[in-house]
This record gives sequence, C-alpha cells and structure tokens, in this order.
Amino acid sequence: MISLNQVSKSFAGTRVVDDVSFSVPEGAFLVLLGPSGCGKSTMLRMLAGLEQPTGGQIRFGDMLVADGGSGFALPPARRDAGLVFQSYALWPHMTVAGNIDWPLKVARLPAEERRARIAEAMEMLGITQLAQRYPGEISGGQQQRVALARMIAPRPKVMLFDEPLSNLDATLRVEMRFELLKVHAATGATSVYVTHDQVEAMTMASHVAVMNHGRIEQFDAPERLLAEPSSAFVAGFVGTPAANLIPIADGKWLGTIADAALPDIAGHAMVRAETIELADEAGPRTVSVTLAEVVPMAGRRLVTGVANGVRITAITDSTDRLPSNLRFRLPPAAAAIFDSEGKRIS
Repeated sequence: MISLNQVSKSFAGTRVVDDVSFSVPEGAFLVLLGPSGCGKSTMLRMLAGLEQPTGGQIRFGDMLVADGGSGFALPPARRDAGLVFQSYALWPHMTVAGNIDWPLKVARLPAEERRARIAEAMEMLGITQLAQRYPGEISGGQQQRVALARMIAPRPKVMLFDEPLSNLDATLRVEMRFELLKVHAATGATSVYVTHDQVEAMTMASHVAVMNHGRIEQFDAPERLLAEPSSAFVAGFVGTPAANLIPIADGKWLGTIADAALPDIAGHAMVRAETIELADEAGPRTVSVTLAEVVPMAGRRLVTGVANGVRITAITDSTDRLPSNLRFRLPPAAAAIFDSEGKRIS
C-alpha cells in the first residue's frame, strides 16, 4: 500500500533523509523509530504531502504521490491520508463535534452523512458525551481522542501519526496505545507511526523501520529487531533493556580481559543483560564495575555498572546481594559481533 524508492530530502544542502526504500502491505502498522533528528518526522511529512522529496518516488498503491526527480507532488487533500499531530492542532473556537466535522465539510459531504460519521467516530473513541465541549474544557487525553476522531471520520486509506502520545503521562500512554490499535483494526487503514519510544514500536508495530542519521538501519518485524539486530546502533537502541555493546580489540574485552572466543578485531560485542552474572570474586571473564544504578523491574533488578567508561547492565534476581566490590561475569560467547563501523559480522 505504501512504497518508497530511493527517497531523499535535503534542507539547505544538508541531507536529512538519505536514499530510503521500503514497502508495506495494505493494513500494515509501520513504525518509524529512531532518536530525535534522525529524519523520521520529515519522512512522515513527505508521506502527508507537507514536504516534497528532493529525490526518489513515493507511491500509495498504484498511485504516484510524489516524485523528487520531476518535482511532481500530489496535493495533501488528494492523497486519501489522515494526519494526527503531536500538538493535536484542534480548533479552540469549535466544539468537539465541530472539530470532527471540519474535514467532512471541506470534503463537501452531505449533512446527514457528516452527522453519521461524526457519531461513528465519537463512539469509536468513547467521546460521545464531549460533543458540545470545547478543546479548552477537556483533558489532554480527551483532546488526543478528538484529534483521532477527526482523522478517522473521513475514512482515509492511510493514517499518519506524528508522536501522538508524547504529551501524555505514562499511564495514559499505555491506555492510548490500546485505543490506537483498536482504531487501526476497526478501520483497516494502513498506518505509519513516528516515535522515539521503542516500547511503543515493539507493542504496536507489524513493521518497524529503525532510522539513524536519515537512513534506515534495519527494516523488520519487531521480534526480528530484538533477536537479530543488523547493526550496533539497532542492538543498542532496541530492547528493555537494550543489549550491552562492549568494546573489544585484539581478542580482549574492554581492552584488558583476554578471551580466546573473541575475534581478533576492533569493534563491539553484543551481550544481553540476562547473560551477565554477578561474580563473588575475580576470575575468567570477570570485570570490576562501579555501581551506577539499580532499577526494579517486573520482580527483578536491572543493575548497571561502569567499567573503563563503559556502562554494562545485568539482570539479577531481586534477592541477590550486591557486594561492595561489584563484579560482573561476562558470558562464554557474545550474542553478536559488530565491526568498528557498527556492521554485524557474526
């Protein structure tokens, strides 16, 4: 339903989206995941028609919506796409029902059909009782539901979300993730969702594009990102906690701990937190660390220490005693090896 072919975007000579290609089927829930400044919101704006690519093509199904080479761009109103902004962007002088009605008026739908669609959208989002209230009279979570109702009322084939939950508190974010998935399932639309929160990506997506410096580091299903990260960036960005990336060189961990199982290269070894153990005394593959933090999590603890300036996290039982001289024992083998450029080599 959505396909990109070598799409690029530059501002003042700086390329912020660099040669991006991917496609997703109809009904997919694609998450563009990455840190601030990686180009994910620019990608979404190009899909919506608010920015024009400087190179490559974007298609919705068989319809070409943008071509950077020729300068062609289908106007946003003709793309059959809806967009929810991070700021909600509700009209403050219109009621909830009026906000939802606005795009339907612009589309010149008959009044009776507009009323039916407004009622349907409000019921789907559980905001029927707010119809005559104004945005300033409702909470942030309710405003987000109004913005979603306004987006789905025209029944777009493509739904675009620009970090829609970032202004909500943690509890409400969990609730709204569920609501978004309900809307996605009920409408059957193809969705593209931008976030820097990898928990949102892992819980909502059918497809994830992990972005870094304008490029896609990995395009995969959520479970594949966790099981088989293709780069050091993905390994260190995805997961709760993310995998440890420990520097290796000349067959040594951290440049000091010799291990015949390590390749004789400079790079990073990926070590999952659950494979690191607490050590009572010095021994093979043990490293002394300075305790940085302890985080309770689901009946266990994330224990993070620092060795030679490198943060290392282990998952331990909540009953494990933390000695004053904290040591970690690294596993017999790394889960993956990345070269000095971050590319996976084993």
